[in-house]
Amino acid sequence: MQKATFGAGCFWGVEATFRRIDGVTATAVGYLGGSLKDPSYEDVCSGQSGHAEVVEVTFDEDRVSYDTLLETFWACHNPTTLNRQGPDVGTQYRSAIFFHDEEQKAKAQASVRALTSADAFPRPIVTEITPTSTFYAAEDYHQQYLEKRGGAQSCHIP
Repeated sequence: MQKATFGAGCFWGVEATFRRIDGVTATAVGYLGGSLKDPSYEDVCSGQSGHAEVVEVTFDEDRVSYDTLLETFWACHNPTTLNRQGPDVGTQYRSAIFFHDEEQKAKAQASVRALTSADAFPRPIVTEITPTSTFYAAEDYHQQYLEKRGGAQSCHIP
C-alpha cells in the first residue's frame, strides 16, 4: 500500500471524493504543513498554526495509480485560488500536494506542467508541492463526515 496526501479546501468533500475511487483502501482527514504540534480543528481554523486541511489517501498501486489520484485532485477543487475554495478562505484551505517520495514529487510537478501547457484553467495554478511532514489526524467527528451525514457529495464549490 502507498500513501498520498492532498489539500484541496474543506477536507470533508475531498475525502468523500477519494473514498469513491476503486483501489483507495482508506482515507483519513487531518492537518499537515504547519508549525504547531498536535493541532486541534480550532487551532487550524484560526489560521495561526500554518496547517492545511488534508486528506491522507492509502491506495493499492496495483489497482489505482498515483496519476489517477492526481487527476481526481485537480478535478475536485479550484487550484487557481490562493488560500481559498469557494466560500472557505484561509491558509488552511490552500491547494497542496504533499509528496511522500521523489516519484510522487516528479509526477505532481509534471501534472502541473501538463495542465499549464494545456491551458486547463483560466488562471495560473497556485498549488504548493512540498514534502509531507507529520500528519495529525483530525478529530473523530471529522472522519467520513459527509457519509455520517447522509452521503452528501460535497461541502464546497469546485
